[in-house]
Amino acid sequence: MADQTIPYTPLPVSIPPVSQEQLFSELQWTTLLSIASTVVPKIRSRGGSRSSSDKQVSKAVYDQALSSLTAKIHDPDAGVIAAQYLAEDVSTNAAFRENIQRLFTTYVHQEGRNGISLILNVLNTKAGSLLLTGSMTPFQNQPFEVRENVFRGWETSRLKPLRAVFRALSAISRRTWIVTSPTALQVIGFPQIPAHGQPRDSHPYEFLGFPGGDRPEIIETDVVVVGSGCGGGVAAKNLAEAGHKVIVVEKAYQYSSRDFPMSFDQGFVSMFEGSGAVTTDDGTMGVFAGSVWGGGGTVNWSASLQTQGYVRQEWADGGLPFFTSMEFQNSLDRVCERIGASSEYTRHNHQNRVLLEGARKLGYSASAVPQNTGTHEHYCGHCTMGCRSAEKQGPTETYLADASKAGAQFIEGFHVDRVLFTNTKAGRVASGVEGTWTSRDAWCGQSGPTAIKRKVIIKSKKVVVSCGTLQSPLLLLRSGIKNPQVGRNLHLHPVVIGGAVFDEETRPWEGAALTTVIDEFEDLDGHGHGVKVECLTMLPPAFLPAFTWRDGLDWKMWTAKLSHMAGFITLTKDRDTGRVYPDPVDGRLRIDYTPSAFDRKHIVEGIVTAAKVAYIAGAKEFRTSYRDMPPFVRPDAANTNAAEGTNNAALQAWISELRRKTPCDPERTMFASAHQMGTCRMGSSVRSSVVDPECQVWGTRGLYVMDASVFPSASGVNPMVTNMGIADWASQKLAKSLDKQISKTRL
Repeated sequence: MADQTIPYTPLPVSIPPVSQEQLFSELQWTTLLSIASTVVPKIRSRGGSRSSSDKQVSKAVYDQALSSLTAKIHDPDAGVIAAQYLAEDVSTNAAFRENIQRLFTTYVHQEGRNGISLILNVLNTKAGSLLLTGSMTPFQNQPFEVRENVFRGWETSRLKPLRAVFRALSAISRRTWIVTSPTALQVIGFPQIPAHGQPRDSHPYEFLGFPGGDRPEIIETDVVVVGSGCGGGVAAKNLAEAGHKVIVVEKAYQYSSRDFPMSFDQGFVSMFEGSGAVTTDDGTMGVFAGSVWGGGGTVNWSASLQTQGYVRQEWADGGLPFFTSMEFQNSLDRVCERIGASSEYTRHNHQNRVLLEGARKLGYSASAVPQNTGTHEHYCGHCTMGCRSAEKQGPTETYLADASKAGAQFIEGFHVDRVLFTNTKAGRVASGVEGTWTSRDAWCGQSGPTAIKRKVIIKSKKVVVSCGTLQSPLLLLRSGIKNPQVGRNLHLHPVVIGGAVFDEETRPWEGAALTTVIDEFEDLDGHGHGVKVECLTMLPPAFLPAFTWRDGLDWKMWTAKLSHMAGFITLTKDRDTGRVYPDPVDGRLRIDYTPSAFDRKHIVEGIVTAAKVAYIAGAKEFRTSYRDMPPFVRPDAANTNAAEGTNNAALQAWISELRRKTPCDPERTMFASAHQMGTCRMGSSVRSSVVDPECQVWGTRGLYVMDASVFPSASGVNPMVTNMGIADWASQKLAKSLDKQISKTRL
């Protein structure tokens, strides 16, 4: 595919205004911003103007940093940009504070806000400052070197709340800086517009709207599908094409390819659950889930792997023989054909070539990963912020489009409060949903006749819940489902992230993010639990904040190396589980999950594999999101003794140290998850599952769940195709059941 030659600028996307709620007092803000500017400081050479907010380094260190940065920047004013980058101070950046305000007021639960507020208050008392910093002088008034040492000390403090504050504020500060920095993307060389591919229009959608009013709007249909993601899209298509009236409701909003790729400040707010800032209760894992028209299928990385045989057998042995039947295989094949899943047209980018070639040199089993891009060579790594070429065949371009053509109707901005039931002699029968519709203008904080919030009731014969693993169980709980299994059995495919730095420029954001996989170590316990090594999106705020913070200069210099990096993830089929539950104060999503020692041992082997692959490919440096492991820096002598391969003594010593330590100690590691499964799992008994073998919620009639939450355990592969395959089968059975119900009613 030729590089883009026509001018292209994504349309601006409106997002809600920042809340004006008083989150912190001005004194608390001063303290918070002083912590942030300790994490990402202004850096100056000693001998210049001094300030308590500056990180002072020797002239030799400063000049070396400036020279290194200037050499990487492709701009006539490279030296000026490099100097501005080093001199950036987040505490004086209005956009930085605004972004923090949005994050805390909209997405951080009250318990977390209270914890941060308490620490900020304590730091502003003499006794509290003495306890937490060793000095009665307020944190923000202490010299920079002292502040940096104090903050670094919180990482290993005996006080657990301080360790939690270190993790939270370190990650939030770095992520927010990358999103709001005026120079970071210039230094990295990251372009807002992809260099490859041509913009194309996506499928046009029309959505139902409602006038203002005090009484609920009532509409009727045969089936209401709650959620527009991979499972919901498949269900909508099959039911609509079977001749049934279908309404798909989505709490988020639809965007066209002309809006893509969004900028980071727009994209995270508009397309991700919790603005991409969802974490587990212990703060050890970032959880990324789509919340947009098309759900995860709009923001994922196109990986289209079918459920493997050993997983299907595991599920069948658990009382679900469907998974080893040809019916399931036919559904998987039907899905893959519709989304154009193939590796035939893939052009691997640098990091995926490194993974594939490294596996060959090391003798590991590896293969290309099919992409849902039809017959297109989709050489674009920006799709996490939306696919501007409409080549990624997610739900918006396939199943939802098919449902639209078959007569389905759609509502965006509709938050379902609860499922409605009718009590009959046969038990509880789902009869619709009730919720709140918020027009896009109202969501964006506008006023006027088009800014409307309205209660809406949808009466239906069947209800299909497809809100995803994080939200489907919360809806069931709000609807009065008492099954204690609801929300439990959460699998997250926990990963640790690795980053390798090369001499050559790699431009890792170009080309599809994930097109190869090493599966040599997917069964490390003999029961199907292990780790795969894959590549990941290299968009700066999605990749860089996972890595360990050591000091401000190190962080800025590491960030600037992104254009020379390759990234890896250790995708782990987790045996052990967690849960999701509603926050006791406001009902929002909470996640209780910590990777177990059993699963973390497998993650370590994934890190070892990624380090070996990076080394054999010539990487000069390798880092992980495991804080206890220092970066591996390739010895100069290794360049002249390439024949020894991964037998290099320094590399082997680093690997031995990794294996000697507590396996990825949760308090010392930043994990991530882009795959959520199992919280409404399917089973043959109500005692151990939420839905029956046909995806109907136990103890009800007419209420179904069709998304990745029904997985009996972790899929072990990127879950999109498995999710869609189950939904294909279950929705076709539901369509036939509905045909019979309607026929009986007519008789």
